[in-house]
Amino acid sequence: MYIKSRERPVFKSPDKVRRLLLAGVMLMNGNQRKALRRMQVSEEVNTMALTLEEKKAVVAEVAEVAKGAYSAVAAEYRGLTVEEMTALRVKARQDNVYLRVIKNTLARRALEDTDFACMSDRLTGPLVLAFSREDPGAAARVTKDFAKEHDKFTVTMLSVAGTLLEPSEIDRLAMLPTRDQAISMLMSVMQAPVAKFVRTLNEVPGKLVRTTAAIRDQKQQAA
Repeated sequence: MYIKSRERPVFKSPDKVRRLLLAGVMLMNGNQRKALRRMQVSEEVNTMALTLEEKKAVVAEVAEVAKGAYSAVAAEYRGLTVEEMTALRVKARQDNVYLRVIKNTLARRALEDTDFACMSDRLTGPLVLAFSREDPGAAARVTKDFAKEHDKFTVTMLSVAGTLLEPSEIDRLAMLPTRDQAISMLMSVMQAPVAKFVRTLNEVPGKLVRTTAAIRDQKQQAA
């Protein structure tokens, strides 16, 4: 008995394929959709194979940022959704923090000959790098605050002034003053001697008057 084999349908129209994919996503439950979003984030770097020239461009960009940065933070982002990573990028941009998801092999090349080369040996797993471009504690503050609200986001190491720090040091790094705060503190220090000098100048005429009056009184008493 001959049984006709079932042929797989061939969709020549891209619109039909998109509609079928969309229908499949709509049929997913909440957990399945979250898993799909996590897969999208995890494959953010790996979905498109970079050409050699593109890899060189990425390494050059990160290296340039690292050479001018004050501090750096590395954090594992495994399990975060696209929306959560987008929110992190927005906050980082607002605080002038350079945020980059980059393959560890490329990151090691980028960090060579910079103050953050000390991080290279511990670059493992899916990591995002955050560099403070203006305020030394900016990257620490951004990643610390984000980690409080997202338990899947884990800071793995910090670096400042060529020194590798443990994640437990993030509070100390985050407490460093901002650029404006540092300028204000410096101005206060600079103004203190000037204010003291001005007070001294203001006190000189009064002291002179009092001294002159005392001498006059002494002469009158002697007469």
